[in-house]
Amino acid sequence: MNSATASGGKPRSIRGLRWWIIFTCFLATTINYLDRQCLSVTAPAISKEFGFSNADYSTIITSFLIAYTIMQAVSGRVIDFIGTRLGMAACIVVWSVAGILHAFGNGLWSFRIFRFLLGVGEAGNWPGATKVVSEWFPPRERGLAVGIFDSGSSLGGMLAPPIVAAVTLHFGWQPAFVVTGLLGFLWLWLWLKIYRRPEEHPRISRDELAMISAGREADESDNAPRIPWVRLLGMRAVWGVIMGRFLSDCVWWFYVYWLPKYLSDARGFSLAEIGCSAWIPFVMVDFGNLAGGWFSGWLLRRGWSLNAARKTILALGALGMLAGVPAGFTAHSGICLGLIAIATLAYSAWGTMMLTLPADLFGSRTVALVSGLSGMGAGAGGIAFTWAIGLVVDKFSYQPVFIAAGVMPLVALLSVQILIPKVKRMDSAPS
Repeated sequence: MNSATASGGKPRSIRGLRWWIIFTCFLATTINYLDRQCLSVTAPAISKEFGFSNADYSTIITSFLIAYTIMQAVSGRVIDFIGTRLGMAACIVVWSVAGILHAFGNGLWSFRIFRFLLGVGEAGNWPGATKVVSEWFPPRERGLAVGIFDSGSSLGGMLAPPIVAAVTLHFGWQPAFVVTGLLGFLWLWLWLKIYRRPEEHPRISRDELAMISAGREADESDNAPRIPWVRLLGMRAVWGVIMGRFLSDCVWWFYVYWLPKYLSDARGFSLAEIGCSAWIPFVMVDFGNLAGGWFSGWLLRRGWSLNAARKTILALGALGMLAGVPAGFTAHSGICLGLIAIATLAYSAWGTMMLTLPADLFGSRTVALVSGLSGMGAGAGGIAFTWAIGLVVDKFSYQPVFIAAGVMPLVALLSVQILIPKVKRMDSAPS
């Protein structure tokens, strides 16, 4: 953003400012996953140095997920109250500091504690970014906007293996955590400089503000009251979003946290080979995020109902994740990575719709909390699944995990359909 001003000293408006705003959320999500993935890439080296078993490693991940689960709803409510600008800033400071602290890990409990603190900070990214979408985008653009910011997860997941592996091979695993952790403070400067609500932003054009305001009036997001926790938890639609993520996000956690370790344990990959190949499945996630969001918006422009547009993408995503089942059985590592890439592409399309649903169902005064509650569901599913993975892999193999990761999204789809028979605004009355 430059300092050019229009006549009269007023800062010159930026065309399409909302897309620049969502790009900052994309960058935050990218950094979020770089920090998160640093452990999974360095896990073989750290496990060897400290003698961690698969069950030990799963407890480190679980400590993150416990904090992440609890703080999803807490951070969502905090962001609803203190505002998106300060809320997002606080989250990235906490998780960046926690990421750097990993460099000082010297045993199982220190990694558990630092991972817990990372979860406390990282939990706020998705409720905060979803609130940004609710504040800055009309309904027809929300799917694409969510796809854009959420695609940062795949870029972070894609960049982490080569970057972290290279730093680790040349300097050791400790500097890798410092390098990735410092990125959050660079983002913080940009965020504080660029972000305001639309009606408060000095660089927004009249036309863009009018378009955003019209979208809010259409879905009554500004007029809807803030809904209490107790009432929200009595609404079937809220439980539909929670259960949908409970049964599907654990699939993503599996690929994020266990893929490098799986390639090392089951496929015999070296750290250098992991750095060269573990990023491949994450490339497809960007396509899935953007394609899912764009295609849903295209269906809306073609006259499809909001319900049909969202659920079509959900169905395609759930079916596509079945590709992960044969990935655990093929003897060819290239085919395995290709099938996982299909599964992660399908997950990202599914995930984009699940992240969009809170903004479809609730107004801006409640959306961050609902998003946070759904994140709690995602974290709870991740905790249970991660704990089971460590036990199953130590006792049997990775193959039962691949089967479960392919089947569970179909159950999630059924849950969404039963609990949210129609996607519509839920602020006025419980469903």
